[in-house]
Amino acid sequence: MLQVRDLRVSYGSIEVIKNVSLEVNEGEIVALLGSNGAGKTTTVKTIMGLMTPGSGTITYLGNSISDYATHEIVSKGLVMVPEGRQLFPQMTVKENLLMGAYSKRDKKGISNNLDFVFTLFPRLKERIAQSAGTLSGGEQQMLTIGRALMSNPEAIILDEPSLGLAPVFVKEIFNLIKEINGMGKTILLIEQNARLALEIAHRAYVLENGRISLWGEAKDLLNNPEVKKAYLGGE
Repeated sequence: MLQVRDLRVSYGSIEVIKNVSLEVNEGEIVALLGSNGAGKTTTVKTIMGLMTPGSGTITYLGNSISDYATHEIVSKGLVMVPEGRQLFPQMTVKENLLMGAYSKRDKKGISNNLDFVFTLFPRLKERIAQSAGTLSGGEQQMLTIGRALMSNPEAIILDEPSLGLAPVFVKEIFNLIKEINGMGKTILLIEQNARLALEIAHRAYVLENGRISLWGEAKDLLNNPEVKKAYLGGE
């Protein structure tokens, strides 16, 4: 479904993504792991058209999207839930959700998508008229994911969904990611919490200093000594 081949990205004269290749097949959860500064967010920003690659190809559903603008990529069914949530804090829950459907013109379709989001996140329905800035961190993350689902995408990139959340919300968010995947959505999960990511992913890649250093089935990487030492506390 999504293929990245030989991707290189630079900030000025400094190359930060160095020949990265990965793929996400339809129906999978694929985790992209790595420490802070490894290049995870740069990789997904480039996939979404927010940064320009120096070289390499990005293909979605068999078509090159390397030169597409972000809104064109979203219209093709690929969306990203950004790191840090990036909501409109003064706007209500409903208003934030409707921002995710900005490209849609079908009022009935938008209403159906809203009902779907509220079914998945009943807590958001309870807070439909509440300002997004007054929600808890976990509720804000739910709102950000819900906003992405408002365009009814086929594939979702989740950038650090557990960042800054209390443990009880982290578990809830990861359960919801599994549930969304079970509904047929393909997911590329960028995450520092390697254990949780590997426990729900089908496959995974490890990014170190802008390069893919390891890849394979998630269950295999969970038991890999190198991964254990670097990301799982040496267990």
